[in-house]
Order: sequence, then C-alpha cells, then structure tokens
Amino acid sequence: MKQVLTTVGVIVSLTLSSTVAAMDGSEGDKQAPGFYRMTLGDFKVTAISDGTVTLPVHDLLHMDADAVQQRLAEDFLASPLETSVNGYLVDTGEQQILIDTGAGSLFGPTLGFFRDNLWMAGYKPEDIDVILITHMHPDHVGGLMHDGEKVFSQATVYVDADDADFWLSEANLNAAAESDKGFFQGAQASLLPYRDSNQLVTFADGDELVSGVTVNPTPGHTPGHSVYHVESQGETLVVWGDIMHVASVQFEDPTVTIAFDTNSEQALAQRQRIFEEVAEQGYWAAGAHVAFPGIGHLREEEQGYRWVPINYSTQL
Repeated sequence: MKQVLTTVGVIVSLTLSSTVAAMDGSEGDKQAPGFYRMTLGDFKVTAISDGTVTLPVHDLLHMDADAVQQRLAEDFLASPLETSVNGYLVDTGEQQILIDTGAGSLFGPTLGFFRDNLWMAGYKPEDIDVILITHMHPDHVGGLMHDGEKVFSQATVYVDADDADFWLSEANLNAAAESDKGFFQGAQASLLPYRDSNQLVTFADGDELVSGVTVNPTPGHTPGHSVYHVESQGETLVVWGDIMHVASVQFEDPTVTIAFDTNSEQALAQRQRIFEEVAEQGYWAAGAHVAFPGIGHLREEEQGYRWVPINYSTQL
C-alpha cells in the first residue's frame, strides 16, 4: 500500500508541476504532439503535423480580397490565415511509407516539427522505407534534410519525373525571377543529396510505386504534382497534396485558384476532377493544407462541396 501511495503521490506531484508550468506560461503556449491515426483496411495511416504557417490568402487567391475575407468570416476566420502543413505515414505492416515531409528549416519557426512528431508517433526516421513526394515545393520536401544531413537514411524517395526535371534544373533556377529562386533552391537542397546517394527515383504516369499505393498525375500546381491513391481491403484514401489550399473558399467554389500554381488553368481542372472523384466514390481524402489532421470526406453541395472532417476517435 505504501508503494502505491508513493506512486500516486509522484503522479500527483508531476501533474501539479505541469499545471503550474502551464499557469506561468512556460508550457502553456504548446500544443499536444501533432499526430493522429486511422485505419484503412489492413493499413494504419498516421497524419503528421509539421506545424502551421500564416498566409495572406486574401492576396494569394485569385478572387476579390473582400470576398475572400467575407468567406473566411463565415467560418469565423480571417486573412492572414493560419494554415496547416500536413504529411502522412502509411504503415502497411511490411513497409513504412511517408507522403511528404514538411518544411524542415526552409520556412519560419512555426513549421519544421515533422521529424519530432514522427518520433512522438512511435517511428524513427530510419524506420522509413519509402517517401512519396506530391510535389517539390519547400513545405513538402524540406523535412528530407536537417543540419545538412539526410533525415531518412534508409528511404528511397520517389518524385514525378516532370517535377524533378523542372525543380532540379540549374538552368531553370538561373532563369527564374528573383522572388521564385527560393523554390528551386529549397528543392535542390532537399533532393540532390538523395540523388547523389542513388536514393532518388523518378516515375511516370500511373505507376504503382509500392503495393497498395498508385500515383495519379495531377500537373498544374507544379509540372509534376501527383496525387496518391492508397488502397487496402476495399478502402481508399486519396492523399492530394496541394490540390487546394483554403478550405473556406475552395470547397465552396473550386474554380478559385491561387498564386502558387505554376499553371492555374491546369490546377483548376485537376481540383475539379479530384473533388468529383472523391465525392462520388466516397473515398477518404487527406490534404496537406486542410486543418490538421486534414482527413475527411467530400459531399457535393450546390455548385461546390462540403468538407466532412474525420470523427475524432481514441480507438483504432
């Protein structure tokens, strides 16, 4: 009994210490570790948060700025908008597959938590076998590197050949506007070390890269933007990368494009196609910039769609 009481006392003491720390502000500004799990057939899928970034979406969306603010206000939001950056881990039981890796050190201090949250979810970087990149913007590839070293020493990284040809080109970097050079530099700093060690593989249209995961080319946001269909036991999760960025605007009106697109017309067509497929088939969807964990379903509504987020569960 004495041992039990001592143990309880330690727990109470630790709890009180944490409470005091929260009250004095030393821990009160931190969220819980950013991961969330779901099952997909025989697979286990874990959403991994890299953090958030605040974006002036009223200036970035190709829509009247006042109209953007009005749409956001309907959801009790405003621009600049705190925007999630999510990646996803697919554990098939035989392989651990990452889809995107967050920003690493390529953005500011509110991003770059992907590696830590992966650890908190119970996985070490060296556990990862395969990394599938939706596209080579810095908030999706920056987490491949840390302090000049490869984070995922055992992984093979897959990326669309068109994206690799575009972003890893020294000629394209030199020809880019000064404001765009950072995109090329971030991609090259993140991917070239993997290419140099023969850990980078490029793919073409419709390849099944690993068992249960098929690539769906969706060029537009970038020249080789890719969506991944993860399938197990008749269930499908569509990991769509940057098919969209601002939920309060682009679900209701998928025709609204954003300044980040390499080709806005193509990006629009791909968004409409993917939205229609996900809604009609009842697939799960996972979005890099939908509020964490970014997993849910789409339902057709009037001229657009309604996002139905996953119901929080403590059980798998």
